[in-house]
This record gives sequence, structure tokens and C-alpha cells, in this order.
Amino acid sequence: MRKVAFHNLGCKVNSYETEAMQQLLEANGYETVPFEAGADVYIINTCSVTNMADRKSRQMLHRAKKMNPDAAVVAVGCYVQAQGEALKEDAAVDLIIGNNRKKELVEILEEYFSERDDVSQEAAAEKKESSYLLDINHTNEYEQLSVTRTAEHTRAYIKVQDGCNQFCSYCIIPYTRGRIRSRAMDEVIEEIRQLAAAGYREVVLTGIHLSSYGRDLQEENGLLNLICAVHEIDGIERIRLGSIEPRVITEEFARRASQLPKLCPHFHLSLQSGSNRTLKRMNRKYTAEELYETCERLRRYFDLPALTTDVIVGFPQESEEEFEETYAFLEKVKFYETHIFKYSRRKGTPADRMEGQIPEEVKHERSRRLLELNQKNRSAYIDSLCGKNVSVLFEEKTEKNGRICWTGHTMRYLKVNVPDTGEDLAGKICDCILDKSDVE
Repeated sequence: MRKVAFHNLGCKVNSYETEAMQQLLEANGYETVPFEAGADVYIINTCSVTNMADRKSRQMLHRAKKMNPDAAVVAVGCYVQAQGEALKEDAAVDLIIGNNRKKELVEILEEYFSERDDVSQEAAAEKKESSYLLDINHTNEYEQLSVTRTAEHTRAYIKVQDGCNQFCSYCIIPYTRGRIRSRAMDEVIEEIRQLAAAGYREVVLTGIHLSSYGRDLQEENGLLNLICAVHEIDGIERIRLGSIEPRVITEEFARRASQLPKLCPHFHLSLQSGSNRTLKRMNRKYTAEELYETCERLRRYFDLPALTTDVIVGFPQESEEEFEETYAFLEKVKFYETHIFKYSRRKGTPADRMEGQIPEEVKHERSRRLLELNQKNRSAYIDSLCGKNVSVLFEEKTEKNGRICWTGHTMRYLKVNVPDTGEDLAGKICDCILDKSDVE
């Protein structure tokens, strides 16, 4: 029995795919072991969203080869898709598998070991195929991967979509993931049914550009229809959405979604900037005013929805005035949480070639100010929920400040800790009166 070790880099989609690859190999006789010395195969699911992600991917590949020079080191995923030709020259990498070919992992490994075992090492180096890439920008196929369990025991992330057609000026992902491709709804439903039967209570629908789900299938309201179908699955008590674009939240979407009690009132809306001039340079497809109206629409239909977002500070040519527009916008909207990123250059993107790159010290100061505002907004939102009855899906027992607690999340994704009373709460949904001291 060959031993395989995995290391995942990047987003929730990558995490899903890593778990799917692990279960695929286990079903074919491989034993999963920790990512340390002793494995026969090391699989690194790489990320390429920033230059730093590229570097981390290279570091993990070289670390794997050092742990066992005789092992097969397999580079998989987005960094492979972006840098496949360069990786062919990297002596630390034995196999290169791009996106949309991960489903062939078992066959690729068996061919590799068969050739390595049958011929001398020198001959094998000349004979064997080591690079498995396709032109990701010219495929309409959704790669069929699935899971029967996930690392989390109560919540399962489900990949339903791949690819992106947006071409934001700072982003490499459309070039590494290709055009939008949706998973067939019946396959999504069947996978979730199996997870529900295994005891999972919550599913998170995720994708590279979740808002485009169904668009390639010429399905109107594709994402909303998928949510409604998942809502009918027995055993699933909560449905949560990954990041979505504001334009998908139409009046009809908000109205119909608000009638689904299993849908969590937690919406992560991609903002990136509150300045329309910056948004235009980013090639985002909405204005700050449109996003504000989306937030107001959600607040009309849902009771105190948790609205979260992402913001990039220090985008090329971002003036002080443009930053202040973003600051004022965040003060106005009062998101529950704002994830703040300092702009990081990514080779191969239009933003990397823009004039007016912002100094790191300016990015740092702008980030600091937004982090302070985020804490203020977050605290105010938690205050608005204190004293209210909330349902908590409990996940695990932990120690917090010297006391044993059960930890879980509310429908609005507030993480709370309640004292252990001796009852096993794992996987249970319980009603609690929210106290601010319980919120992590």
C-alpha cells in the first residue's frame, strides 16, 4: 500500500478538491499520512492568486522532495496552470497536473510508478510523461470531483462551479481556472444527500465565481434555483453561500431567498473598493451605489443580516481622495466584517503593469485605519444581536480562558463559546440568548 501526503494552499475550492483527491486515492488503495517524511507520494494543491502564493507553492514542492527524494512529488492546481512550462525544469517536481485533470490522478500515478518500476531511472526520465495540462481557457467541461466527508464534522463546503469570466485587472484566476463551468444540479443534490445522511447539518455552496452558477447552462436564476433545491434535502438544516457578486441579489432573489428558513442570513459581497474610479480601474462590473442598494435590499428582506465583504487598499493609482471614499462607504454600510487586503502585485495581470504603484508604507497606514473601522463596525453589529435568541450549530469542545466550552456558529456566522454542562453538543443545533462575552 502506497502512502500519500497532501498539502493544500489557497481557497475553499482548493480545499474541496484536495479532499476529493484524497478520497479518490483512498478508494484505490492508498493510505493517507501526515505531510512529513515517510510518504511515497506528496501532492501539493497549489495556489497562484498572488506572487507570494506562487512562492509558497514552490517552497512546499521543494520541501516535499527534501523529505523523501525517492517519493513522487506531484504539483497540482493553479500555480501549475500558470507556470507549467517552468515547472517542467524543476527537478523537485515529478508530475505536473493542471486544473480539470485532477480527476485522472489515480491513472496518472499508476502509469508513473509502472514506468518507474519497469525501467531504469535514467530511461524512465526520458520515457515517461510528466506534464498533464490542458488549455484551460478552451474547455467547457466541469471537472467531476466529489466528497463523502470533509475535514469539518458538521459543515461541508460543496464546490458547485468553476472558472470566471470577470477578468478583474488584478486577478490571474480566469487564466488559471478558465471560463465559467457549472456542475449539474442533480450531482450537487446527490452529493449533499449523502453528506446529510452522514450527519452533516450545514452546507456552504462555493465556487470560483459562485454568482455565475447556471449561466453556462442557459439557466435563468441558476443559483437561486440551486438553493431552493438544496433547501428540500432532509437532514440539511442550514445553507450558507460563499462570496457572491452584488448584481445577483435582485429584488426577486432577495424576496424568494428570504422565504427559505434554512438559508443563513449571512452574505459575503465582493466590494474591493468604495470608490467608483478605483472600481473602474479594477474592471469590477458594478458601482459603489449599486452595492449599497444591494445591502439595503438584503436588510429589507432579512432581519439583521450579517453582511461581510473584502476590500483591497493601495490599488495602483489609488489617491487619498479615493481611499477616503472607501472609508466613508464602509462607515455608511457598516458591514459586520471587512476583510482587508493590501494590494499585492501579480505578474501577468493588467494591474501589475499599471503606473502609480502605491508605496508599502501607504498601504500599511490605510490598512490600519480600515482595520480599526472594522472593529468598530463589528462590535456595533454584535451589540445589535445581544440579548436576542440565536440558534447555534455546535462543532467542538475547546478551552477558552481557562474554562471548557462548546464552540459553534450562529446562522449569521458569529462564533460563540458556551460553558460545558456535561452534555455532548457536537452536531446539535441549540437556541441560546446571545451574550457579547460569548462571541469570539
